[in-house]
Amino acid sequence: MQYSVVHLIYSFSEEWQQDLFEQDLCDLGFEVFDGGNAYIQTNILNANRAPLEELIAGTEGVEMLGIEECEDINWNATWEAEHEIQELPLGVRITPHCAFGAGHHETTSMMIEALIEAHEQGYFTQERHVLDMGCGTGVLGIMAKKCGATSVVAVDIDDKSVANSIENAQSNNVVLDVQLGSTPPDGAFDLILANIHRNILVEQMPAYAKILNDGGEVWLSGFYENDIVHLIEKAESVGLQYVITKKRGEWRWIKLKK
Repeated sequence: MQYSVVHLIYSFSEEWQQDLFEQDLCDLGFEVFDGGNAYIQTNILNANRAPLEELIAGTEGVEMLGIEECEDINWNATWEAEHEIQELPLGVRITPHCAFGAGHHETTSMMIEALIEAHEQGYFTQERHVLDMGCGTGVLGIMAKKCGATSVVAVDIDDKSVANSIENAQSNNVVLDVQLGSTPPDGAFDLILANIHRNILVEQMPAYAKILNDGGEVWLSGFYENDIVHLIEKAESVGLQYVITKKRGEWRWIKLKK
């Protein structure tokens, strides 16, 4: 299969900006990243050339230096051979491929630590039905199952993330109900995990409140200190009560309760 490489130069002020930009590239079909080199099947690049140029033009801190065709080798296999599988608590091992969320980014690690803490405090000794919204690699849903969750539904808008979550769940010997979608599914959940952009969290907050059982919790991450007031305001308007904030670097995590 023929691949092309897009050569990029980044001048972002924050590491997270590159993470989000590369996730946008994933949505266009890019599969592998190596520094400023982004690899994509040539036929997909040809179909998405205009959206790629629009994305780069509209993103401050990115410049495209050029595009060239690669020799015909398996770039995913090459990337995976050079990048270690992520080792996480409870024996969880994550192969990230292109999906966001290998487990070590501040937003993801705060979620994982909260799950481990809840597990140690006996939270999962009761029946707990969990939603992992915006699952990426499936890491949070997998961790929830390892902690003792009764069931986990994992949802992502990107089909590659869905495939990656299914693969990681199988390799960790857990069962996730992985779904492709852009909105929270119908159901009744005791715990909702959402590590997404602030605007999406605000937009989806009414849906979280609707599908959350009484006494249930919503854990949010993926935003900054000045975003918290907007999230709490929206949460309270739909019947969710703010509980606590945690922070790591510039990133924040909050717990809400119904």
